[in-house]
Amino acid sequence: MKIRVKAKPNSRVEAVKQIENDYYEVKVCVPPEKGKANKRIIELLSKHLKIPKSKITIIRGDTSKEKIFNII
Repeated sequence: MKIRVKAKPNSRVEAVKQIENDYYEVKVCVPPEKGKANKRIIELLSKHLKIPKSKITIIRGDTSKEKIFNII
């Protein structure tokens, strides 16, 4: 399953909000440097979707705010 994510780094509050069936908005407190935000997004998605972090991989958008993740 593939999901699209709109990342919002440097937010005051961390949250995962489902916009559409396969589209999420994820707010993280960490800055978007050296993959810190991507790592935190994976952690939050893991909690929200109740699946292990190892099942979530980023396909496209490492340095973009619009990202695509593959969920096994």
